[in-house]
Amino acid sequence: MNFFKITLIVLLIYNQSAFGQQSNDSISETKVFELGEVFIHGNRIKQQISSHKITQLNKTDVAQALNTFPSMVLNHTGSRNESAVYLRGFDIRSVPIYADGIPIYVPYDGYVDLARFTTADLSKIEISKGYSSILYGPNALGGTINLISKKPQFPFELNAKTGLMSGNGFNNYVSIGSKLNKFYFQGIFSQFDREYIPLSADFETTALQNDNKRENSYNKDRKFSAKIWYAPNDDNELTFNYINQNSEKGNPVYLGDDPNTRVRYWQWPYWDKESLYFISKNKISNLFHIKSRLFIDRFDNELKAFDNANYDTQTKPSSFTSFYSDKTLGANLELGMNLKNNDLKIAMHYKFDKHSQHNLGKNPENTDDALYSVGIENVFSGVEKLKLIAGTSYNLRKGLQADNANIVNADGSFVQFAKNENTAINTQLFGEYKLNNSLEINGTFSLKSRFATMKDRYSYRNGVSIANPDLSSEKALNTELGFNYTLNEKITINPEIFYSKIFNTIQLINNVQNGLSQVQNTGKSEFYGLDLTVDFQVIKTLDFNFNYTFIKRKNLTNPELLFTDVPEYHLFSNIQWKPFSTLRTNLNVEYSSMRFSTSYGVTTPAYWLMNFQTSYQIRRDISIELGINNIFDQNYYVTDGFPEMGRNVYASLYYDFKWFK
Repeated sequence: MNFFKITLIVLLIYNQSAFGQQSNDSISETKVFELGEVFIHGNRIKQQISSHKITQLNKTDVAQALNTFPSMVLNHTGSRNESAVYLRGFDIRSVPIYADGIPIYVPYDGYVDLARFTTADLSKIEISKGYSSILYGPNALGGTINLISKKPQFPFELNAKTGLMSGNGFNNYVSIGSKLNKFYFQGIFSQFDREYIPLSADFETTALQNDNKRENSYNKDRKFSAKIWYAPNDDNELTFNYINQNSEKGNPVYLGDDPNTRVRYWQWPYWDKESLYFISKNKISNLFHIKSRLFIDRFDNELKAFDNANYDTQTKPSSFTSFYSDKTLGANLELGMNLKNNDLKIAMHYKFDKHSQHNLGKNPENTDDALYSVGIENVFSGVEKLKLIAGTSYNLRKGLQADNANIVNADGSFVQFAKNENTAINTQLFGEYKLNNSLEINGTFSLKSRFATMKDRYSYRNGVSIANPDLSSEKALNTELGFNYTLNEKITINPEIFYSKIFNTIQLINNVQNGLSQVQNTGKSEFYGLDLTVDFQVIKTLDFNFNYTFIKRKNLTNPELLFTDVPEYHLFSNIQWKPFSTLRTNLNVEYSSMRFSTSYGVTTPAYWLMNFQTSYQIRRDISIELGINNIFDQNYYVTDGFPEMGRNVYASLYYDFKWFK
């Protein structure tokens, strides 16, 4: 019995009445950390997933949570056992990930493994689609994702969870917080471990996978976050925040038939990320305020490539031990001016990224980049029922240093790639008009960009790719038209049509020469489609939620090159029934159509999934939860050659105590 279970049992036995009154709900609504928001007054350009919904659907990591959102689809990069998402066809290099407004994507390739980010410390996730605020900074070509942390509300709070799941897994967290006058503090620790992924009974075993316990699919995740907040008066506040993540994971081998895909015997002994950031907001006068962020981010990992499935020898040329060490320093400053009918903000961003990598026994290869951005954004509300938001920014990326490991000088040092720069000007406009109390219309026009990453420009991808340091930045012209219609205060319908024209498309091209790939600017592309969201309170105790996305992606310059990892149709629907105040059930369905796994046509078939969850509130501060995912035990794939989980079950016990006397 581990520490979490012992702690929780002791707390449940103890008589809480000595401390005060409990909250009315076992899992109460979470207080949002407002300083972590990128706030634009009175608009609909951001949508969100609350921690309440994340808990109800048992989405334990950020990737799973985002998969419930319209326009968002989950992707598993099987070759690296990473989880990511696509937003309207754009991957997370073009849709940056932020924690409380701080960029946390890995600087080398612009990605981050979202499965490593547990959701226990989040109050909500905010998503911006076609229009994303200039205040976020550069590279938000397709939108933004902001992970906003929790904030205590009471003099003393204690939340805990302990849970078990299929695959010999467990999911635990404990959160302690306090809000006392001008101060508050909070600390949250979570852990998510699983020995293996259980496969469907319909999976046909192979020589590389001879049972239904997925080989080398283990993971161990630990996350600790803490914050201290101080507000000397109503006009000034500041906070220090710290996040530490430690992970370990295996990489299941490829089980498909594509001769161009290698079987890899990989493991990550550590995948560690650490962030320290400071945020302050100061009101200068009734007209002006300043908001500032300073941050340091560190990312380190070790990758071990072995000879075979025993994972104990490294004698073949394809075997190695690789180390990454990335560091980021940054700051952004926001000056806000509240003028008559206008809310004007000016933002400045600076970000320095340093990447270092080497194989065991080799010299480190270093790459340094600097990013600069200056932008201005204004919300105009001078016309009744009409709101306009306009913004523009100037962005600059400087390649400061890049070692070319394939060319070595006589003294053993690396030859340098030529220094390079890219500039980009972004501009965008959002309009919203309220026709009546039931119907609103909104539209977006934006010209956005993203710079090619370090990996895009310089990586040889372990000898299977060709470097391309002269890559140009990618640009997109995004347009969107949306409606928000409310009928009888019970039904909300939100359709949106969108179109994106992409220039200088950055795409990995397979088999450029002699089986080698290369990241190239492949010319012009277009993404277009439809989102539809429906929320319907059928009766007081029954809610229905539905979202559907249709998307087409075409390479206009090279039509034979296929875009990967995004299905043409994606649907997520959830029915919640709460017959009593203490009992809640959720039944949700997900459908994904066929998708391409390679640019030359390897596909994964469509699939349906059904999941069920029920929770029961034993008393005000204690609840239990039971669930089953993939009820019909579908044998399905998101990426070719990497089967997903079959039927799996979980059970959790929650404790939620608030002292507010």
